[in-house]
Amino acid sequence: MAKKKKLEREAELVRKLKKLYQRAQSDLCEVRGSEIHGRGVYATQDIAKETEIIEYVGEPIDKEVSEDRAWDQYARAEEHGDAAVYIFTLDDKWDIDGNVPWNTARLINHSCDPNCEAWIIGRKIFIYSLKDIKAGDELTFDYGFDIECYEDHPCRCGKDNCIGYIVSQEQWPELRERIAEKKAAKSKTKASA
Repeated sequence: MAKKKKLEREAELVRKLKKLYQRAQSDLCEVRGSEIHGRGVYATQDIAKETEIIEYVGEPIDKEVSEDRAWDQYARAEEHGDAAVYIFTLDDKWDIDGNVPWNTARLINHSCDPNCEAWIIGRKIFIYSLKDIKAGDELTFDYGFDIECYEDHPCRCGKDNCIGYIVSQEQWPELRERIAEKKAAKSKTKASA
């Protein structure tokens, strides 16, 4: 009887994993090499504005676990020279750890001029197009990192309006002030030397 229960639990787990895998796939996009950051996600066909492209999937985790994992992932990323932290804020209590190989959406890169955005619907995260996207275009969204650790996250999007760091667009005015203050302080130090 115990063996039958174990087999039933394993079958249920396999069913759930298959369902999660299917949710993380989309005919609208594929992974390819990217100039922004090694790999990226590209449109396989023209995508109209406000189209649901793909779901960002992973393990729901509370904030304490999230912080521990983020630091672990960040340390590994630093060691290997790769920024690979896939923790996505869901709400005040929960995050999604998208660090699973079948989560295609985890490879969507940041851009200061994004063509996509993340929509949180219930306890799920979906990537939607902000504008019409042509087949072959790289999909990007604004990661919206907090300004407090901006120097840890340089931006490589290459867009004309690139601010230089992966920071939420709402915080760009404050970031510009901080960068200007830092430059002024450096100039003052050089002048007095």
